[in-house]
Amino acid sequence: MASSFSSLTAIFSSTSTCLHRCHHSTTRIYSYSPPRPPLRRRAWCRISIVSRHPIADSNRYWNGKMYHASLHMASLGRNLAANVERKREVVEHIYLLKAREDLSNEEEKNMLDHLYTTQYHMSGIVAISLGRTSGQNPQNYTHAVYMRFHGKQDLTRFYENPSYLQILKEHVMPHCHESKYVDFESEVMDDILSVFRKGEDFNYGVEFVLLIAFHASAFGATAEGALASLEKLATEFPNLIVQITQGSNFNPGSAEFTHGIVIRFRSTEALQLFLDSSEYKEVSDETESACEMAPTVSFMGL
Repeated sequence: MASSFSSLTAIFSSTSTCLHRCHHSTTRIYSYSPPRPPLRRRAWCRISIVSRHPIADSNRYWNGKMYHASLHMASLGRNLAANVERKREVVEHIYLLKAREDLSNEEEKNMLDHLYTTQYHMSGIVAISLGRTSGQNPQNYTHAVYMRFHGKQDLTRFYENPSYLQILKEHVMPHCHESKYVDFESEVMDDILSVFRKGEDFNYGVEFVLLIAFHASAFGATAEGALASLEKLATEFPNLIVQITQGSNFNPGSAEFTHGIVIRFRSTEALQLFLDSSEYKEVSDETESACEMAPTVSFMGL
């Protein structure tokens, strides 16, 4: 690519309703939003992941009284400390997949279902969103999974969990020929809705996942300034954005990426409005000068 800036963007939506089939397309796994118009050639290419895999109402796995009591307590906490922004550390996990071209609908459904239900069988997973890619994707990644963990120890136990390894062996890798993991630490508001991604704001939305490769000379104030500018910009669009997290990638298997960013948009329309805004274009232009192409990223089509 001509640009010195390298990144990977994934977009996918999820809801908290029950799993449903798509009757108006050639697939029958999930319903998808229509692909966005062709993307302009900018510093970061985007993998669009627009699906609704909700794939079972996660709320029904909560004890009803405990859940509503927790919501009430969270509300009281916000009222008592309205002017104090307490933060909690979390670990964000991104898993990108390249499925076989001949993957059947049933095989896809089986794969995604098993990945999604890991949250109900393994401790430490506090939120999950996943789906099939859509739109132009030079990297040929077909599916993406986003998970949130309480901390690094939970993530480590997840990677080593025999049940998870069995799911990968029996239900994922037979259908995929390549994958990529990225993990980073971040902070969110210290309330149950923000940490667990619960409530009306998270019932439906679009995940915007951006993986960046800052060049060595940009580490420090330059990189931090670029990330701070993007986070500040995101907080200025509360009508479009529900939550943003970002941090340094600590997964050695994807060292070509130095940082990861996850932004939860309220809808595909909200995402497009943000990407088309002059404010976002200004921030993205400023960020390009601080980034470089990672060797393995060229293979992924960035």
